[in-house]
Amino acid sequence: MYFRLLKRVLLETDKRLLFKLAWNMGLKGMLSVEKHKRRLRRGEVFPPFLYVSVINSCNLRCQGCWVDVAEKMEAMEPETFHRMVKEAQDMGNVFFGIVGGEPFMHPKLFELIEKHPDCYFQIFTNGHFITDEKAKRLRDLGNVTPLISVEGSEIVSNERRGRDGVLSKTLQGIENCLKNKVFTGVCTSVCQSNLDLVNEKWIDRLIDMGVLYTWFHVYRPMGPEPNYQLCLTPEQQLDLRKFVVEMRSKKPIIIIDAYFDGDGQALCPAATGVSHHINPWGDIEPCPIVQFSKESIKHEKDDRHLRDKFLQSAFLADFRKLAAETTRGCIVLERPDMLKALVEKHEAKDSTVRQTAIAELEAMTIRTSQYNPVAEIPESNLLYRLAKRFWFYDFGAYKGVDHTKDSAPAMLAKMKTDTAHV
Repeated sequence: MYFRLLKRVLLETDKRLLFKLAWNMGLKGMLSVEKHKRRLRRGEVFPPFLYVSVINSCNLRCQGCWVDVAEKMEAMEPETFHRMVKEAQDMGNVFFGIVGGEPFMHPKLFELIEKHPDCYFQIFTNGHFITDEKAKRLRDLGNVTPLISVEGSEIVSNERRGRDGVLSKTLQGIENCLKNKVFTGVCTSVCQSNLDLVNEKWIDRLIDMGVLYTWFHVYRPMGPEPNYQLCLTPEQQLDLRKFVVEMRSKKPIIIIDAYFDGDGQALCPAATGVSHHINPWGDIEPCPIVQFSKESIKHEKDDRHLRDKFLQSAFLADFRKLAAETTRGCIVLERPDMLKALVEKHEAKDSTVRQTAIAELEAMTIRTSQYNPVAEIPESNLLYRLAKRFWFYDFGAYKGVDHTKDSAPAMLAKMKTDTAHV
């Protein structure tokens, strides 16, 4: 499997792009994590990976979307973006996840990226705007990988994403990237309607297409119109985890996950301090689904260096502490009540346009997330296990914490026990 994957990577991607990936994202990315570790030993948290929503607008209307895609377009100004990247680089950062909305709707997307050839960018996109010409530009830049979302069959995609003809346009975007030998990934927000993609045949199809990495992340019911019918059951989430671990040992394709360490223990990237999110208005948020903020990257609002905005943020620090002490999973899903209390304690602003984020938290009920302490599935692929051990784990965030009381699995178990005695 290792040889087949190496052969695919070497033969199916532009060699210059591979060098950029190995140098910018590989070596320099590992060094950024090492700097993160040293900061942690000093009690300082500046995330080595930043996710930046450069625009709120999108051409699709996905079920359960929490982004204000239908509101007036807000596209991050290049000057703001460039300053943010430069100040993050001062801290050793080189990786930036570009999200939205739909990033390719940003009128100056390529301008944002081309001024930073020493960084690496992953663009989360539906692929509809990736023409052959734009795929050529991605190849010319070399330090960009598109992660293109596929949400099921044509019928399922149309319903899931609120438009007709979604899948064919997405597949065309993927084809344009692969034809130009761009290092390309495909992701799926796994939910009840697209569970049929969690199978070996779909992985084989991605490999045959020339896709080099994939990411199965779990649908989270957030936003003004959450669709709880799409949520996976705990058993289905466990099956997904088993599938990912098995495919990593069998198939010559890279499979990403951001919610488990090498031993199969759940983690939250925001709780561990590995990543935080910046929205199109410049607000710094714990993660994309926690839409509350106290700091901004815009200098007209706060002219401190980005370093100080992170290191001195009591809201972000308390979020990480609360999240880590409450669960190894997602505190938004498992304890929205505790998150609401934290937001009110810090008087953090609602960073959405709709201004209903607090009401959305109030309306949520306790749900399970990736944390399943009785069924942890460790990595069976040695390379993934070693990589996670050194560069993606909990960084001590959960050390000495007992999650048997406040986490969703414990509370739901108690509720079942209480109900059984009624």
